Amino acid sequence: MVKNITAEQLANKIDSDEQFTLVDVRPEDSYEAWHVRDAGNVPYDPDEGLNEDQLNGVNALVDGQPVVAICGKGLTSTPFAFDLEEHGYDDVSVVTGGMEEWSKLYEVVPIETSSDDLVVRQVQRRAKGCLGYVVGSKEAEEAVVVDATRQTNQFKVAAQDAGLSISRVLDTHVHADHISGSPALADEVGVPYHLGDGASERGVEYEYEPLADGDVIEVGNIEVEAFHTPGHTSEMMNYLVDGELLLTGDTLFVDSVGRTELQFGEDDASRGAELLYDSLHETILELPGDTTILPGHLTVTSDGRYENGPPGEPLEVRLGDLRDELDFLGLDRDAFVARLTEDAPEKPPNYEAVIAINTGKETVGDENEATELELGPNNCAA
Repeated sequence: MVKNITAEQLANKIDSDEQFTLVDVRPEDSYEAWHVRDAGNVPYDPDEGLNEDQLNGVNALVDGQPVVAICGKGLTSTPFAFDLEEHGYDDVSVVTGGMEEWSKLYEVVPIETSSDDLVVRQVQRRAKGCLGYVVGSKEAEEAVVVDATRQTNQFKVAAQDAGLSISRVLDTHVHADHISGSPALADEVGVPYHLGDGASERGVEYEYEPLADGDVIEVGNIEVEAFHTPGHTSEMMNYLVDGELLLTGDTLFVDSVGRTELQFGEDDASRGAELLYDSLHETILELPGDTTILPGHLTVTSDGRYENGPPGEPLEVRLGDLRDELDFLGLDRDAFVARLTEDAPEKPPNYEAVIAINTGKETVGDENEATELELGPNNCAA
């Protein structure tokens, strides 16, 4: 009997090490670009059905285990599952909504702080590796949201579950790998939306209240200080929360630094790298070593593996540990620039279209188009 499971149920199967075989039936190029961890690939066309070679491929993958089938949206995996059933498979499930729903899966993770008043929630978008934040005051019962993704309800629920109302929404920068939900979230809850004041140079057409280097937003007695940290982008802002936590956006990750050519281009990537070097060494590395770094992304590989720890666990690191262990931070200026401008990794899919949408120059047609634009890993690290 063919059954349906949700993307969340698939995640639970993976996290609990349940024994099953995941078969991705999308075309090989789509599969190679991005797929769920441990999925095998058997491209399938419903009009042609399973041929002998494909069936042999399935048999080799499955080895007697239950089968879970996944495709882009659940439209191809369903007839595939029924085809398997006709060939004697009696335990086949289909992931409802396919990779589209997988791309919308979230975990909300509490971040420990030294203050009884400070509340921080890390909102992890599992498949993309995007990290957003709810930062608030328990006493004031309000919060700011930083780097919301377009599934804005995830941030509303995270704030509500923490007993907080959203008073402001901030982006660290104009994102290139995913469509920002911050302008929409701010509009939905009727609060100000903030970007760094350098966003005017990028022609951002959304209404926003600019933040300059050194500006402070108060959330009850919690202070959020804006630091201008150009490099990954020219308008990049980091946010220091109560002198304890630094939300670094795509400036500094737990295993790398931000790439620079997505905005600056291949010919001018070295200028971005020089700006990033200065931001790291003249601003971030001047902070105390016990500052907790909370980045804007974690690394998810094209084959769906978390490189920095398991999903649902806090992704954070002490600045002092990064200073000692991350080789990027030990390079001199020339070596750092050379490292960032040579052999850059593959760019995020559709990044130019995503930037156009996030500056307000273009609009996204519908949910399907937005999902297609965002498919694939984030690829924002150098």
